[in-house]
Amino acid sequence: MNIETTFLHKYLNNASPTGFEASGQQIWLDYIKPFTDTYFTDNYGTAVGVINPEAKFKVVIEAHADEISWFVNYIKDDGYIYVRRNGGSDHMIAPSMRVNIHTDKGIIPGVFGWPAIHVRKEGKEDAPTLDNIFIDVGARSKEEVEKMGIHVGCVITFKDELIELNNKFYSGRALDNRIGGYMIAQVAKKIKESGKKLPFGLYVVNAVQEEIGLRGAEMIAHRIKPNVAIITDVCHDTTAPLYNKVTSGDQTAGKGPVLTYGASVHKKLLDLIIETAKKKEIPFQRAAASRSTGTDTDAFAYSNEGVPSALISLPLKYMHTTVETASKDDIEQVINLMFEFLMEFDPSFDFRYIS
Repeated sequence: MNIETTFLHKYLNNASPTGFEASGQQIWLDYIKPFTDTYFTDNYGTAVGVINPEAKFKVVIEAHADEISWFVNYIKDDGYIYVRRNGGSDHMIAPSMRVNIHTDKGIIPGVFGWPAIHVRKEGKEDAPTLDNIFIDVGARSKEEVEKMGIHVGCVITFKDELIELNNKFYSGRALDNRIGGYMIAQVAKKIKESGKKLPFGLYVVNAVQEEIGLRGAEMIAHRIKPNVAIITDVCHDTTAPLYNKVTSGDQTAGKGPVLTYGASVHKKLLDLIIETAKKKEIPFQRAAASRSTGTDTDAFAYSNEGVPSALISLPLKYMHTTVETASKDDIEQVINLMFEFLMEFDPSFDFRYIS
């Protein structure tokens, strides 16, 4: 594997649950440092690499670093562990999954158990819910569990690793949205390799705590006070079975980045990005957001006195599962679109709708 692929696998396979992103942020920061002039982090762990830190005009490109997970919520006397969500974790996929419980003593392996098919009554089977999914760590008592270092509040992640499908797709957990962290890092690398001096300061932001309300972006936007922000996140590939294109739109993994229209997306900035895509022959798709995008775009757009912001999304199959699947071609096209836009962007552009 080359250095980029090595970084991708190391970064994606590392656990960075919401509120506990530090190890992944260190991996990301160590990789991006050679491509930036300086860097900083904030009190909650958002990491920022900066190119041209002396420039007054500031452009942000951003992804979020955290992944969904679980918390230990209750330990029964018989040693079984019950959980609550940390972010939008899916109870439907939990049964039979392997997990890592993160403790002060290290990682403790466990499994989400489930009754065997032989003992379930056909037609009357219970569906997985937060009330009935449970973790087994091989203990027969609460005391035994606690001796392992497990206590209420320990964070839990699924045990899974990145794989390739048909040499065309990456599949694994936490592509939402550490694949975004990978992409913005590659943009910084391409800028470094181009040798071009940007006419503005570029802040490459890997934010924490998106999965519980865009909190990391909210904090860092107020610190940086950018003039422009371009966010990358994932959106749904709606071509797989059981998706409804009427309600979710028509986006396909492999057909290019998705550009979103919505109130928080600044139309003049979006038009500039579309102009770049057409000029550079980068394929793209379109989507519409109702009220909010549900991404860090909203946090940046409505920060300070209003920051012109846009969203470039990567179509993703099976979001919030351990087999989130994205096109390798789309990943490269998102990187190219952000890079080419930054190469062309004139910081004197007037973003006012009315002047």
